[in-house]
Amino acid sequence: MILGGSTVITAVAFDVGEVLVDETRENAAWADWLGVPRHTFSAVLGALMARGRDAAEIFQVFRPGFDFARERTRREAAGRPELIEEDDLYPDVRPALTALREAGLWVGIAGNQTERAGHLLRALGLPADLVGTSHEWSLRKPDPRFFARVAREAGRPPEEILYVGDRWDNDIRPALAAGMRAAHIRRGPWAYIDDADVTPTMRVESLAELPAAIAAFNAGR
Repeated sequence: MILGGSTVITAVAFDVGEVLVDETRENAAWADWLGVPRHTFSAVLGALMARGRDAAEIFQVFRPGFDFARERTRREAAGRPELIEEDDLYPDVRPALTALREAGLWVGIAGNQTERAGHLLRALGLPADLVGTSHEWSLRKPDPRFFARVAREAGRPPEEILYVGDRWDNDIRPALAAGMRAAHIRRGPWAYIDDADVTPTMRVESLAELPAAIAAFNAGR
């Protein structure tokens, strides 16, 4: 579904988790590190999400006083670091990003991720003009300055940028508030917690739908 507007889209920026990257493996790795069953970790994560709580709180549930940065370093030292490999990408990622660039659009990747995740994503050689993470920028969504940084990196006014995300609170709502267009992709657990107060520019079930959806949006301007 595509909704109205008057300015054409010339740039597309993507969130990372559950938009480009299937986080199943990383969630399982954290469950194993905490020493809790994987299904228990997922169930508690879902309960926090349903209550509108920050997903990061899950670590405090299982281990009060948990220091995420320290434990991440310990995981790396133990030979169990964060990984993002080709198999972690959703199958529609490369074809969609390639099609968008071939259509002449600027393509960026920007999400709440670690510095290591940024390095890992760049190492995959994805067809993107930018890979930026919250840790590298010292800015986290939904901070408006995060989206302002995306616009600066794209070199375009916000209204020409489409931000693609799965979360209403961290992606869709703040992107629209920043003056951008927003596409909601319905995959990953966050995507199924609907927000009736927010109307995205477009909704997609797969990134494969994006090139045609953007072309139709621009043709209608």
